[in-house]
Amino acid sequence: MERNKNKTTLTTIGIDHSTNRQIDKLCKRYSLKKGEAVKLAFEYMDKASINPSEPPESVKSELAKINKRQDDLIRFVRHFEEAQLNPMVKATHAISVRFDTIVQNLESKIDSEMESSHENIQNILRKMDEVFGEQKAVTQDITKRINLVYNFQKINMNKLFQLIAVYAELAACGITDGKKKERLKEDIDNLINPKS
Repeated sequence: MERNKNKTTLTTIGIDHSTNRQIDKLCKRYSLKKGEAVKLAFEYMDKASINPSEPPESVKSELAKINKRQDDLIRFVRHFEEAQLNPMVKATHAISVRFDTIVQNLESKIDSEMESSHENIQNILRKMDEVFGEQKAVTQDITKRINLVYNFQKINMNKLFQLIAVYAELAACGITDGKKKERLKEDIDNLINPKS
């Protein structure tokens, strides 16, 4: 039963010899069997809505149709260009020119502002340099004086400590240490009144 369902029933058609030669030529050119060629030809005519009983139109009339369609398309493109594209191009060009002008104005304004800002910064830096230069000189002078005072105090403090140590040693001497007392008195005198 299943074999009968898959089988297709084949029929035959009668054609003249010239048509048979045409079919043979097409089958050979496209590597088809006669049945396949006939089937495909009918499918093509059905999809393209071609009536085989009507004679095909001449090449001239087909070219005229193509030319007319081309002319219609060109007219449509030109109309679209005039109605839509040209105004858009003009508007875009106007916007572009305006934008360029604004950018140039902004550029010159920014350049002048930058130049002015640069000059102001240079003036501020010069002023700061002057002020800090004066302060630096004053600070250096004060630092020198502080160092001198510090060194003077340090020397005097060392002398004072030495003096205290010598006085302590002198106070610790007994009555019998006369030579030591004389030497300590001499050291004290040298500390209070240095010779050099």
